[in-house]
Amino acid sequence: MEALFLSGLGSNSLACSRTLTPSSPLRFPNLAIRRVVSAAASSGPDGSSSRPKYRLTILPGDGIGPEISKVALDVLCCISSEEGIDFEVQEKLLGGAAIDALGTPLPDDTLEACKDSDAVLLAAIGGYQWDNNEPHLRPERGLLGLRAGMGVFANLRPAVVLPQLVDSSTLKREVAEGVDIMVVRELTGGIYFGQPKGFGKNSNGEQIGFNTEVYSVSEIDRIARVAFEIARKRRGQLCSVDKANVLEASQLWRQTMTIVAKDFPDVELTHMLVDNAAMQLIRNPKQFDTIVTNNIFGDILSDEASMLTGSIGMLPSACVKNSGPGLFEPIHGSAPDIAGQDKANPLAMILSVAMLLKYGLGEVKAAERIEKAVIQTLDNGFRTGDIMSAGKKLVGCTAIGQEVIRAIQANHLASVHSCIFDLLCDRAAQNKHDSGGKVDIAELEAALPSFGMEELRGLFYSGRGPF
Repeated sequence: MEALFLSGLGSNSLACSRTLTPSSPLRFPNLAIRRVVSAAASSGPDGSSSRPKYRLTILPGDGIGPEISKVALDVLCCISSEEGIDFEVQEKLLGGAAIDALGTPLPDDTLEACKDSDAVLLAAIGGYQWDNNEPHLRPERGLLGLRAGMGVFANLRPAVVLPQLVDSSTLKREVAEGVDIMVVRELTGGIYFGQPKGFGKNSNGEQIGFNTEVYSVSEIDRIARVAFEIARKRRGQLCSVDKANVLEASQLWRQTMTIVAKDFPDVELTHMLVDNAAMQLIRNPKQFDTIVTNNIFGDILSDEASMLTGSIGMLPSACVKNSGPGLFEPIHGSAPDIAGQDKANPLAMILSVAMLLKYGLGEVKAAERIEKAVIQTLDNGFRTGDIMSAGKKLVGCTAIGQEVIRAIQANHLASVHSCIFDLLCDRAAQNKHDSGGKVDIAELEAALPSFGMEELRGLFYSGRGPF
């Protein structure tokens, strides 16, 4: 498979080198090699690099997965350059692509590569052609196995209604406007993994199918603590969703949540039955801050919450644990009906990169630059088909990705120009003071566009700039 080495070496330079096995396809041909600053300029006094370096595994998967993965890697290349962060990226197979190539939805080397990475980025899996496969040969089995194998037990799914897209929501503006919810879903327990499960026959000889909803105190305790910590960093409100009126597993869930709450006196804990929660998400979604729930309820409620935003194509997610690599992915599916047509919305995938940087690697500044660039792209009127509205500019998957990159670079250049402008004002003021004249601000503003990246880099390395 393919390994990419993304090296940020300066404000507008990037080294993208490839190591390919002879049989590997060139999946991401638009990752061009750009100008590279000399190693001496980017190394410490002892010749070692002072830049952070991370190992990432990307899983393009099926359907639109390869398309949105390509766009996400373009953005990662850009942020590598802009922020001076190095990434070693390898691509692995998962889901239907792995079934077709290797006869299994989760190859051993894919799981090992993911466990050995600093973070994992997944696009999408599944498709009609695998729907009739035996259960163990369906793409979804690969995803469940990956989550279990990596031990990621907490799924974080934000549902935020952006001001630019509030009219895309199916709810009235006054209901949808301002919605900002984080759904924390337990991911590796409950009915999806509980034993026993399978098929059999009842006492009448009739065929039955059965699954088991089971949770231990330790499983509930750990997801509770993740949710309380997240709520503490948000608005301090946590709603635990269960079905404690009829399910013993939910009764244990509620009991454990109440016990853990004693360690978080600054967070207000409430309980809500799942059927009521499903109704309240539509009736009054702004009452929710952070929601924590089990695997199957979280699967359903997080999808419901996502549609408050107007498009499932806008929402990222993170699957994390107490330590070790996390798994980051958009919440949408593989959309095989539009695969290969440049119609996919890659913004959820791009925002998944931002979540990877923020929650997986601790690179908060880089993550916020991507988030701001997505907002700027929407402010500039660009839309893919799923979020298109009157008066906006309809663009494809690749084009909207390029607009996000332009926004990242434009915002950086604007901040650098601000620094340069301050420097020029200071110098001009000193010169004019020495000669008894006045500073011509308009003249300085007119001179700003002439400062390209080479000039700024020259200021940086000469020590004369405000860096």
